[in-house]
Amino acid sequence: MKNMSNLIIMGPPGAGKGTQSERIVQELNIPHISTGDMFREQIKNGTELGKEVARYINQGQLVPDDVTIAIVKERLSRSDCSKGYLLDGFPRTLAQADALRKLTEEIHRPVQCALNISVDKDALIERISGRRVCPKCGNSYHVIFKKPRVENICDTCGSDLVQRKDDTPESLKVRLDAYENQTKPLIDFYKKEKILFEIDGLQNIDKVFEDILVILKGETK
Repeated sequence: MKNMSNLIIMGPPGAGKGTQSERIVQELNIPHISTGDMFREQIKNGTELGKEVARYINQGQLVPDDVTIAIVKERLSRSDCSKGYLLDGFPRTLAQADALRKLTEEIHRPVQCALNISVDKDALIERISGRRVCPKCGNSYHVIFKKPRVENICDTCGSDLVQRKDDTPESLKVRLDAYENQTKPLIDFYKKEKILFEIDGLQNIDKVFEDILVILKGETK
């Protein structure tokens, strides 16, 4: 099987999607593309699409699918995507997934692989609710996996560590439930397309990346 480099990455909060995305784009030398980055670029460059995006954002509204899709199409058509791309945060709905399939076929850069970093919800809550951060220098720790030398004190600057509001078990459960409800239809969509690959996100970072590379190189049985 030919190596795959036109990619989508999916995964719930805390599954390690950001870390794996960094490794993938470095390994394959492809751009990491998120809708947020695309929106900011279009607004900064003052394009017509950017002005339209800014109007919606400034009014506190979601950017409509047709505008988002037009921006995605423009971005994926650029020369730096000729060897592949990693889409992150898009698609989020079935309508977007269907539109993405059509537009990538139009520009002859079809999505080849949807990577889903899957996790057990309870284990993920335990993992993330143990995270602590330094409000002063930004260093991160974990009450089990990456303890500071002195309990609840930052090794670097000596500040008291805090737990982010989004990292409490209660907040996490709400976020994970919303993610599951939103993502399940996409998982089913890409299963039907026969391009969905599941990776166990609760393995260590290196093993997750190793599994991803096996998939991308077409070495899975």
